[in-house]
Amino acid sequence: MDRIILASGSPFRKTLLTNAGIDFTVATADLDERALEAPLENSGTGPEDVALILAEAKALNVSESHPDALVIGCDQTLSLDDRIFHKPRDMEDARRHLLDLSGRTHQLNSAVVLARGGNTLWSDVPIARLTMRKLDPAFIGRHLARVGDKALMSVGAYQIEGEGIQLFDRIEGDYFTIVGLPLLPLLKKLRELGAIDG
Repeated sequence: MDRIILASGSPFRKTLLTNAGIDFTVATADLDERALEAPLENSGTGPEDVALILAEAKALNVSESHPDALVIGCDQTLSLDDRIFHKPRDMEDARRHLLDLSGRTHQLNSAVVLARGGNTLWSDVPIARLTMRKLDPAFIGRHLARVGDKALMSVGAYQIEGEGIQLFDRIEGDYFTIVGLPLLPLLKKLRELGAIDG
């Protein structure tokens, strides 16, 4: 069976793969994501394609150093209308994120790519739609004070696996897509490739 490498330092993605019983190692990509994304910003590239381009760049970058391995690249964008959000820089940025998302439905676009020997073998970009309830600004302040720096670890300034679930009225899409690793289509493809027992 192929050696599997996760091209991501995300503790959330690592936990999902570990919990699924996948034998893998981690090798983070050596890329400047913002520099890769900059030329895409005003090019008409959609948020799903931005996630896919970044996930593929990570997978191919690690694949070049480990040509015999099956490399999993991932990226996630959060989009609200035409705007793409990035991880908040600080708590004030996190507060603005939540104010902007309050009472509205946004998309999480979670790209996953498999590469081997510097070539892309497969990709997918499942989408989840999340409707945040109308949040009182004072509540946002109290919420961020409770969750602390965890708010800075994700593009939306929330984690649905924690207190962030309290921010929502409705969620359409699976948990794994929301956390940032579309596990069901990935596992299916790994089985098809004979990389895991199936």
